[in-house]
Amino acid sequence: MKIIGIVNQKGGVAKTTTAVNLAAYLAAQGQRVLLLDMDPQGNATSALGLRDAEEGLYEALGLPGKVSKYTQASVQPGLDVLPATPDLAGAGVELADDPDALSRLLASVSGYDLAIIDAPPSLGPLTVNVLAAAHRLIIPLQAEYFALEGLAGLMETVERVQESLNPQLQVLGVVLTMFDGRTNLAQEVETTVRKHFGSLVFSAVIPRNVRLSEAPSFAQPINLFAPNSLGAAAYQRLAGEVMERVQKS
Repeated sequence: MKIIGIVNQKGGVAKTTTAVNLAAYLAAQGQRVLLLDMDPQGNATSALGLRDAEEGLYEALGLPGKVSKYTQASVQPGLDVLPATPDLAGAGVELADDPDALSRLLASVSGYDLAIIDAPPSLGPLTVNVLAAAHRLIIPLQAEYFALEGLAGLMETVERVQESLNPQLQVLGVVLTMFDGRTNLAQEVETTVRKHFGSLVFSAVIPRNVRLSEAPSFAQPINLFAPNSLGAAAYQRLAGEVMERVQKS
């Protein structure tokens, strides 16, 4: 099972949108996918119609051999979810001295081709656990200059984790999100990112799209809610690129 973390310490960059819709499209392409909601806000959980979950990832961290007990099927065939619950907020304190808790949990999981982890928008203990457990990272990057500054800090953190906790961790790619091609700013940011990171940047670009914003309120991923929308086409392309890179890595 390949483990992919969706990580950016900056909020509001479409991280959860990317985790949910990428996972859904990978499942739609025939992969057996487990989505882990590591963000105490639980947006990935509610986006897939599981907002009333009473138990989930927090409980599974304490009983890694019983993961299936807390896993729920989503509206997308082939995609299961280990949901976030309010108790997960307390795990940040409990995991401060245990960066390998998520790794132990995932080591007990079987029956899936891919695990997608939606990390919280911070570099605290929960995200460190994601970095320690993941084989590959996908970094959503909003097309604005402040996001570039945050990306540099995240890359430094990844290097430290590679040195101390997880030498196999690699960045699978950077994906530009919330992109408005009508603005000079977005185009300048894209040029800058592609110049500095080259082939690490996915060709697929996720646009600002009303349908992507609406889908969570209907508890559906974009491939089910609005499959003919621009947002759906973008995430379908991204899923194809992700599978190509995963198979080569």
